[in-house]
Amino acid sequence: MYKALFSCHEKIAVVTGGSGLLGREIVKGLSDFGAVVYAADIDKDKAKDIIASDGIGYVYLDVAYESSIKEAIDNIVQTHGRIDVFVNSAYPRTADWGLKFEQIQFESLKRNLNDHLGGYFMCCQTVAEQMKLQGSGSIINLASIYGVVGPDFSIYEGTQMTMPAAYSAIKGGIIAVTKYLATYYGKYNVRANAISPGGILDNQHTIFVENYSRKTPLGRMGLPNEITGAVIFLASEASSYVTGQNLMIDGGWTAW
Repeated sequence: MYKALFSCHEKIAVVTGGSGLLGREIVKGLSDFGAVVYAADIDKDKAKDIIASDGIGYVYLDVAYESSIKEAIDNIVQTHGRIDVFVNSAYPRTADWGLKFEQIQFESLKRNLNDHLGGYFMCCQTVAEQMKLQGSGSIINLASIYGVVGPDFSIYEGTQMTMPAAYSAIKGGIIAVTKYLATYYGKYNVRANAISPGGILDNQHTIFVENYSRKTPLGRMGLPNEITGAVIFLASEASSYVTGQNLMIDGGWTAW
């Protein structure tokens, strides 16, 4: 019974940024639970290892361009007649992404807000209308702890790293838009939820990893595959009465 509750059998799922650090784990997880999954990304080569698996396909999708979003979604709907699960996991950013607050150019801020937050908005707008027609669907947006709490800049001491201001603005906006979608489309049985990961281990500077881990109740950073379980929950019937929520997966970071 409970295995069936979490099943994604024959659900049509799309994951933007499907070849990325988190996206590829989400793609594999949805496939493992029975979904027909599309890794939607601008880089097919990076996704080669996962799209070779049964039940995983590829579609070109650049979240920065409305025409690319509509074309990708239209192609999948034409093939399958529906989209049951849509996960926004793409992470577009400009080349100057790592600048400190006082160095950020306004044009850079606008570009990042447009491509990332704006891209998620356009994806949600397009797929939500399709789900409205179907009478069901689950939208899952990847946000962050830094869309909820302010950055702890002490964890960057001893490194050249920082937390870009645009990131906090983008992720906070994603959480707000997700709640808006939940109330706007709820009457059509379309659910929208956000997931806010804490720090994910990705070859960061050793000092940063140590600083971050000391400030986390579980004493470590997260692993990419530790986000997948929450996506399966929100994609499946196990969460059929869950919408408008922001699920924190942060090792207890925001519990302090």
